[in-house]
Amino acid sequence: MKKLLLTGFAPFLDNPVNPTTNIVEQLHNQVISDYAVIGHVLPVEFQQSGSDMVRLIETYDPDAVVSLGVAVGRRLVTPERIAINCNDGPIDNRGYKPAGEKIVENGPDGYFSTLPIQHMVQNIKKANLPAEISNTAGTYLCNNVMYHTLHYFKEQKLHRPSGFIHIPASHELGLERNVPSWSNEDLAKAVWESIACL
Repeated sequence: MKKLLLTGFAPFLDNPVNPTTNIVEQLHNQVISDYAVIGHVLPVEFQQSGSDMVRLIETYDPDAVVSLGVAVGRRLVTPERIAINCNDGPIDNRGYKPAGEKIVENGPDGYFSTLPIQHMVQNIKKANLPAEISNTAGTYLCNNVMYHTLHYFKEQKLHRPSGFIHIPASHELGLERNVPSWSNEDLAKAVWESIACL
């Protein structure tokens, strides 16, 4: 059976929870279509998250990679189109704050997702959940991990579906931050439908 590496993140900044943690734990060891899901939660640290991601890929040799992040304030599930070679944004969980530094010094400016993002959006919508493609993964850890993953596969000349999906806040987080939110059940369903179309 094929293997799919599914990653989320730990809580960060002033967010007491991160719904991607729950989704990764819930879908770990599940079988979706032809994929056995391997779930892992990454730290929110510029100096560690990307290298941890590469180690997971080298350890499990997955046939596909889907990474998840929460975009507090978004109302839709948004597969990302591109990752850019830039670290920026607020401090991470170790207190580090980059200022426009490159993720890979001599790397390309950007990498397009190799996930079937249009098909993913269609699948999510068929499940009566709102979704659209996003053209920016930002410059924080979500973009960092997406870039590291796509760069690794490019350097290794491996053609495997990989990319990133941002999800809205869960109700638990929405109550804390006063932002739009989804139930954990619907968030997990949207991710399931995304994986199902690989």
